[in-house]
Amino acid sequence: MRPFTLLIKPSGSDCNINCRYCFYKARASEFGSGAQRMSDEVLEKLVRDYMETGFSVLGFAWQGGEPTLMGVDFFRKAVELQKRYGRAGQQVSNTMQTNGVLLDEGWCEFLHANKFLLGISIDGPKEFHDVYRLDHSGVGTYERVMRGIQMCKKHEVEFSVLMLLNDRNVGRPERLFDFLVENDLTYVQLIPCIERDPATGGAADFSISPGQYGDFLCKLFDLWLEYGPEKMNVREFDSLLTHYVLGNHTICTYSRQCAGFVVVEHNGDAFCCEFFVGPAWRLGNVLDSPLVELAASEVKRAFARDKQQLCDRCVVCSHLDICRGGCMKDRVRLEGGRPEGPSYFCESYKQFFDHAVPRFKRLAGDVISGKVGRRTRSADRIRLEIGGEG
Repeated sequence: MRPFTLLIKPSGSDCNINCRYCFYKARASEFGSGAQRMSDEVLEKLVRDYMETGFSVLGFAWQGGEPTLMGVDFFRKAVELQKRYGRAGQQVSNTMQTNGVLLDEGWCEFLHANKFLLGISIDGPKEFHDVYRLDHSGVGTYERVMRGIQMCKKHEVEFSVLMLLNDRNVGRPERLFDFLVENDLTYVQLIPCIERDPATGGAADFSISPGQYGDFLCKLFDLWLEYGPEKMNVREFDSLLTHYVLGNHTICTYSRQCAGFVVVEHNGDAFCCEFFVGPAWRLGNVLDSPLVELAASEVKRAFARDKQQLCDRCVVCSHLDICRGGCMKDRVRLEGGRPEGPSYFCESYKQFFDHAVPRFKRLAGDVISGKVGRRTRSADRIRLEIGGEG
């Protein structure tokens, strides 16, 4: 079996803030009333099954909702189980996507000691962040998130910032770039916002257009290249650079197949992808079936193959080898739930690739020749080694 990463939702869609654009909070009613919390039984079965796959490198990606709602002791138990069921020489990476609000001394001491890599959501400076990322009282969370970031820096917790591009910040790439530089935020992930308005069937008002995204990528790329690629890692740019240096991408958006993840909800239900959590893509439950059987199921294989079902526009596109049709969630959706048609961001990608690919190729040549260094994290700093000093 090809290795895969576990994307785990231990607190389901529960969250301590109330972002207006969150697509996941609408799923709370599917699990009934009350708090969504992963049980010790599900946690142990999940960790044991995954460690017993025998993969040499295993990735646990903890997401939500908000995973820190589980408390530090839950993750302390998860690490203990990883060590208990792991084999000597296996390496484990633990990543966590968080809004950063609850990060304090205790959290950061644990995260540093156990080599967790965080992704902290922040939409830029206060005037952008506090538009949509509010708590349940309607109060902005910017100051609390920045305190969490400073706490991570104090305790040397590795982290990236996840910046969702919405209608308020997408037109200000210079302002966002200056914010990153001023706050020494040098590992960045960009997430373009496109959600459907159930009332109209069209794009929600906080979404961005393909033209806006294309313009943003082009301008941010110019700023990044002028600033120095070795000084800042932008995940989307690094994936393209890796493609030209090593021949493969580092993000699933541009992969040939969607086979790199298995998503596990708090109750043990497993799915193919966090954007396709529904009956059609349910693999089963980890309490009822071994994880390896769920990961190798026909439903999972069919989902992986769907990425390769490209529309005619993609097949004849000169950029096909780079993007492979983009993320399936952004493709035109037809009845039956199958991804078809071009990506909503097709024109964005074409604009950006036409603008940047020649310079990516030159940059890749400089990396290969040693003229330019790549800004990457050392793998041994973000992995626990089973049977080693950890």
